[in-house]
Amino acid sequence: MLQVTDLVINYGQIEAVKGVSFRVEEGQIVALVGANGAGKTTIMGALSGLLRPRRGSIKFKGEEISQWASHKIVSAGIAQVPEGRAILARMTVRENLELGSSSGGRRHTSEEDIQRVYARFPVLRERSGGMAGNLSGGEQQMLAIGRALLLRPQLLLLDEPSMGLAPLLVKEIFRIIAELNQEGRTVLLVEQNSHKALQIADYAYVLDRGRIVLEGTGQSLLNNEQVARTYLGGKAL
Repeated sequence: MLQVTDLVINYGQIEAVKGVSFRVEEGQIVALVGANGAGKTTIMGALSGLLRPRRGSIKFKGEEISQWASHKIVSAGIAQVPEGRAILARMTVRENLELGSSSGGRRHTSEEDIQRVYARFPVLRERSGGMAGNLSGGEQQMLAIGRALLLRPQLLLLDEPSMGLAPLLVKEIFRIIAELNQEGRTVLLVEQNSHKALQIADYAYVLDRGRIVLEGTGQSLLNNEQVARTYLGGKAL
């Protein structure tokens, strides 16, 4: 579904991503894991059209998209839940869903779609008329995911979905991601919480200072002593 080849991305003279290649097959959860500053979010920016690569290829369903505008990428079937969630704090939960789901130059939203999001995240139904900025961190993440789902993406990009959440909420967010995948969603997950990401990933790539240094199934990387020492804070499982 997604094929990234020899991707190089610069911030001015600084090469933040250095020849990265990876792929995401339909129906998979693929994780990009690594420490803060490894280049994960920079890659996500290129995939969603917010950053232009200096070199390399990004193909979605066989079509080169590396120079496409963000709205065209959304229309093609890629939706991102950004780092920090990017909700509209001074608008209601319902307004966030209605406005966010009209991205990409075409409007998908129907009442049935919104009710489907409310069924998945009942707390959003309860808070529908309240300001999104008054939601807890976990509720805001649910809103951000629900907003992306309204675009009916074929590929869902999740950038640090557990950031800033309490442990119980982290567990819930990862349960939701696994459930979405079981329902047929293809997911590319960027996470600092490597342990949680590898537990649910079909395949994963370890990034270090802009390069992929290891790859394998989620389970194989969980069992890798080098990954455990460097990224999981202990011994392999």
